[in-house]
Amino acid sequence: MTALMRSLETAVPPTVMVQTEVRDVFKSQPGLTRLGQRLVSAAFDSSGIDTRYTAVEELTVDDRRENPVFFDGSTQQILNPGTKARNEVYAEAGTDLFVTAARQALDAAEGVGPEDITHVVTVSCTGFFNPGPDYKIVRALGLRPSAQRYHLGFMGCYAAFPALRSAAAYCAADPNAVVLVVSAELCSLHVRSSNDPDTIVGTSLFADGAAAAVISAREDLPAPAGSYLTLDYFETTLTPVGEDSMAWNIGDEGFEMVLGNYVPHIIDDHIVGALEPLLARDESLRGVDYPEIEHWGIHPGGRSILDKVQARLGLSDGQLEPARQTLRAYGNMSSATVMFVLKNILSAPSEPGAERVCSMAFGPGLTVETALLTKVTA
Repeated sequence: MTALMRSLETAVPPTVMVQTEVRDVFKSQPGLTRLGQRLVSAAFDSSGIDTRYTAVEELTVDDRRENPVFFDGSTQQILNPGTKARNEVYAEAGTDLFVTAARQALDAAEGVGPEDITHVVTVSCTGFFNPGPDYKIVRALGLRPSAQRYHLGFMGCYAAFPALRSAAAYCAADPNAVVLVVSAELCSLHVRSSNDPDTIVGTSLFADGAAAAVISAREDLPAPAGSYLTLDYFETTLTPVGEDSMAWNIGDEGFEMVLGNYVPHIIDDHIVGALEPLLARDESLRGVDYPEIEHWGIHPGGRSILDKVQARLGLSDGQLEPARQTLRAYGNMSSATVMFVLKNILSAPSEPGAERVCSMAFGPGLTVETALLTKVTA
């Protein structure tokens, strides 16, 4: 039996960051060199992002609160709290985001109630607390205390795929399984002013958001309304180079991103090889040209990554639009982002029938996670 994604919902915190305003703030920070200022302008202006969302309410140019922690609106100066202060915000705001997305997905899954959830899989790499988000979701949504809980932590931008693959495995092992997968990331907690190019690029890209899905192969549940996804195949690949080009470390003043400017070139060189084992799983796709696969759910790690993938695979602008639109409106929300892309693909009008979806995400290692899905429209 093939597991179905019976619902897919997304959520973002209410505070909006306008990319041009954030650029000007970072460009004006004390201690920034002339080269640093140029790097800030170049990174923000070439990001392909218009707006992002943050759970840190004070990260707006008009904020004038007393005793600011992250940003002093009166001086327009970015502050530098320690990792503990950042993680305390994660525990509170992250819980809200996890629970909001989970509740939306459960409400949208026709015929599924809190008592039906057998497994909860949570995903995040931007903070830690325990009892964790898996526990908070069970309590807030009134799920069965016996629901099995799993948390995939600190994997990075590709982690939604191991979560979905685990959900599909649980459904294959137990025909009655109903799995709630929830990813939430608060990347904006770790912003800082710096002359370091990796830090500047990360500051121009990362944002906050959450996504949740209900997955099951139960045959007694009603057919999902509208379009839905089947989870067909998953593969994992490590590129032969790039171990030091993308990393995510814990520092004394927040988490520290390593995002080398060679990452898009590594993906460009190895994307075809990463796709080979996935497409080989389906005989009907052997020898098929990439543009013949209807939909491509690419994690928008950055504009240059999308440009390289599109050029290397010969994809059309329309096939990349779900990823570019997600990047433009939300930025890079780490592991949740590819779920936003899949939601975009699901929401697009389709004729009744089945259309293939090839999806992929990239993360530390360099790790390439791929998935072959089917969009089914009644």
